[in-house]
Amino acid sequence: MSVPRPEQRSHEQRSPEQHPPVYLDHAATTPMVTEAIAVLTEQLGHTGNPSSLHASGRAARRVVEESRELIAERLGARPSEVVFTSGGTEANNLAIKGLYWSRHAQDPARRRLLFSAIEHHALLDPVVWLGKEQGADIVTTAVDRHGVLRLDDLRDSIDVDPRAVAAITTMWANNEMGSIQPISEVVALAKQHGIPVHSDAVQAAGHLAIDFGASGLDAMTVTAHKLGGPVGVGALLAVRELDLMPLLHGGGQERDVRSGTLGAPLVASFAAAVDVSVRSQAAEAERLEALRGRLVAGILHLVPDAVVNGPSGPDQRLPHVAHVTFPGCDGDAMLMLFDAHGIEVSTGSACTAGVPQPSHVLLAMGYDEDAAAGSLRFSLGRTTTDAEIDRVLAVLPEVHDRASAARAVRQR
Repeated sequence: MSVPRPEQRSHEQRSPEQHPPVYLDHAATTPMVTEAIAVLTEQLGHTGNPSSLHASGRAARRVVEESRELIAERLGARPSEVVFTSGGTEANNLAIKGLYWSRHAQDPARRRLLFSAIEHHALLDPVVWLGKEQGADIVTTAVDRHGVLRLDDLRDSIDVDPRAVAAITTMWANNEMGSIQPISEVVALAKQHGIPVHSDAVQAAGHLAIDFGASGLDAMTVTAHKLGGPVGVGALLAVRELDLMPLLHGGGQERDVRSGTLGAPLVASFAAAVDVSVRSQAAEAERLEALRGRLVAGILHLVPDAVVNGPSGPDQRLPHVAHVTFPGCDGDAMLMLFDAHGIEVSTGSACTAGVPQPSHVLLAMGYDEDAAAGSLRFSLGRTTTDAEIDRVLAVLPEVHDRASAARAVRQR
C-alpha cells in the first residue's frame, strides 16, 4: 500500500477551490533560497571526502574551505573560527557543555552556569542536563515583561561569586517574541571578570546585522535552515583562544572539537544561504517589517482584545515575528482552524513528550498559564506576500469566533 506524500494529504484535507498554503512559520524553518538549492544540487553530483588526500578529496576540501571563508566574511568572523556542525542544537550543546567541562577541569570551583529564562530548548535542555548529571550550579537570569534580559539581575548573579562562573549564555533574539537581547552589555559585564559568553544567534542571523568579531562574544550559534539553507548543517563560531572540550571524538576534524566527515554539499549550500540572506538583510527587513505591521494592525482591528507580545519598537525586536495572545481562545485550536483554511502558523507553547505545555518564555515574562496557552506566533519570510497577509485577516474572524466558542463549551 502506498503512503500519500505530505503534500497529497494536505491537499486531500482542503477543498479544490482553496489556494496553496500560506506558510507563516518561517521562524521554525524557512524555505531554501534558489541559490542554495542550485549549489546543493550541483554539489551532490560530486564525490569526495574532504579529509582524503586524492584529487576528489582535495576538491571537496576546497568546497568546504571556500564555504567557510564566505560564511566567516558575511558574519564578521575569521575562517578559523567557523566550526561546522549538524545544526543549531549540536552547536549549542558543543558550546555550553564544551565550555563547562573545559572551564571546570581547569578550576573545579567553576561550577556556575548563567543563562536567560527564555532560551530555546536546544540550549535550555543541555543546561538543565549539566545541572542534573554533572553537578553544575544553574543560575537563571530573569527577563522583563517584553522578554528582554534584565541586566541588573545578571550583574547581581555574577557578583555573587564571579570566579565560580564557568560561562554565560544568552540568545541574540528570542524565537517566540522576537525580542532582541542586550548582547554588548552582557559581554561587557562578563569581560570584567574574564567570563566567556556564548549566544544562540539562530533566529537573529539573516534578520539582523551580525558581526561576530565586533560583538565581543566568545562563541555564537547559527544554523542553515533558518537562513534559507538546508536542514542538517550549522556552525559554532568560536574564537581560536576558546578552550572547548569536544562532544564527539574521532578523526579530529574542525579543530579537533567536532570530529566527523563534513558534508561538502550541505556546507556549500549553507554558505550560499548565508551569502544571500546577509546581502539582502537590510532590504528584506524593511519589507518584512511593513508586512508585519499590516498583519498586527489587522489583527488588532478585527480582535480588539488581542495582545501583541514583546517589544513594540522595531529596533528592539526581529522584523518578521509577531506573537499574539487571543484571550478566551486556545492557541492549539486556533492553529488547527487556521490550518483547515490552508494557513500554517505555530503556537507559543512547546510540546514535550506529546503533552502540550505553556510556553516557558511567556511564563518567564510574567504571563499566566491561561494567557500562555492562548497565543500564536506568526513568523514571516522571503516568500510572504501582501496577498497572504490578506488571507490571514480574511479568515481570522471565523477562526477566532470558533475557537472562542469551543473554549466556552469546555469551560461549562
